[in-house]
Amino acid sequence: MTQHSESALYIGGEWHQGSGTVANINPSNIQESLGNYAQASKTQVQQAIACAREAQPKWEKTPLEQKQKVLQTIGDELIARCDELGRLLSLEEGKPFAEGRGEVYRAGQFFQYYAAEVLRQMGETAESVRPGVQVEVTREAVGVVAIISPWNFPTATASWKIAPALAFGNSVIWKPANLTPASAVALADIIHRSGLPAGAFNLVLGSGSNVGDSLIHSPNIDAVSFTGSVDVGRKVAAATAPNFVRCQLEMGSKNALVIADDADLQVAVDATIAGSFSGAGQKCTASSRLIVMDGIHDAYVDALTQRIAQLKVGHALEEGVFMGPVVDEKQLESNLRWVTRAKELGGELVAGGERISLEHDGYYMAPTLFINTENSWDVNQEELFAPMACVQRVGSLEEAIAQANDTRFGLTAGIVTTSLRSSAMFKQQAQTGCVMVNLPTAGTDYHVPFGGRKESSFGPREQGQYARDFYTVVKTAYQRPY
Repeated sequence: MTQHSESALYIGGEWHQGSGTVANINPSNIQESLGNYAQASKTQVQQAIACAREAQPKWEKTPLEQKQKVLQTIGDELIARCDELGRLLSLEEGKPFAEGRGEVYRAGQFFQYYAAEVLRQMGETAESVRPGVQVEVTREAVGVVAIISPWNFPTATASWKIAPALAFGNSVIWKPANLTPASAVALADIIHRSGLPAGAFNLVLGSGSNVGDSLIHSPNIDAVSFTGSVDVGRKVAAATAPNFVRCQLEMGSKNALVIADDADLQVAVDATIAGSFSGAGQKCTASSRLIVMDGIHDAYVDALTQRIAQLKVGHALEEGVFMGPVVDEKQLESNLRWVTRAKELGGELVAGGERISLEHDGYYMAPTLFINTENSWDVNQEELFAPMACVQRVGSLEEAIAQANDTRFGLTAGIVTTSLRSSAMFKQQAQTGCVMVNLPTAGTDYHVPFGGRKESSFGPREQGQYARDFYTVVKTAYQRPY
């Protein structure tokens, strides 16, 4: 792989140096730097926008089979190199190698899926209410799309935005998170060699206050797809509104996993471990609220506490590690503050709650579990992004559902139950965009829609065929034949 590092900006089909650099620190071993990565200036952002505007019509008019081949090539290379690129991702983000490898593989599947979607773009015809008039409904590209992606899934989240944007004929300007620049450069390098016209894809690394603001305030951007916090999402919506730029926001969450009295205990514990603690809890789909019915509460807490004690925390590339470090010092400090807060409110700490010192100096935290917590507490209302879950005890399924819905967020919710009636009731009444039954709240497929309700999401859904609602505009044509 070509490692550009200090010339890590990709604009108009060429690599560029920036106005400065940021260090890329390995959170598993903070003594190790993975390189210094270029930061774009505002002038370079404007240059990228100009290149994207110029290239977009050419890319949209590219023959379908050629477009399909470009996306297929990107997807195939990601999958072929998932070990190598997964290792790189794990080194800079901190997730265990198996998760890093799986993420890169999934990113490849996104490109392969949308490569096929290129060939499935069909219009519609309709009968007019006026005799002798023909009606056709077609879709066209939106134009220039700014993509702002997070650090927790640096390759997958970016790919599920970039792939459909390109598949539907748009040009792309991508601003990834500064915490994971190496994975961004690796993906950009693959796209660079895919046969895409120069300017149709651009990478601009930098801070939100510099690069991000330049993109969201630009009248020359046609759409912005953003994944991040609610506070920043509000800023994106406010900035794009005056220019009537279409906006897609995936933001915070506070996902609940309900454990019903009739749940299979092993299934319940497995779903909790995967949903609450994999990826160090740094997932928008993580289940940080565990709503447990009386009849199974004590047995579940005992079994879960025992499993947590067996989880291995360590260097992302170490064999047998279940949970790596959190992403950086700021995140670790925030996590430990939430531990202190849960104690202050009266929560009972039964597992974890502390920073871990290991052979490598990293941002390690023990997986943490509190019991006897209340849904109204801020630890059960705010997104933590930590390997920390809080148990709430309830007496009935109706109470559990009401509690699960008692949040300003609505991304995912899950239930563990052996009752078809209970699962049907939960699927119907959960106020979330995704519902899981006997599965972790974290983990979604790439060919079906993804998104939430309330303050979790704004705008059309991501992934699958539903992505076309954001990345295309509809045209209705009327014609009276001669």
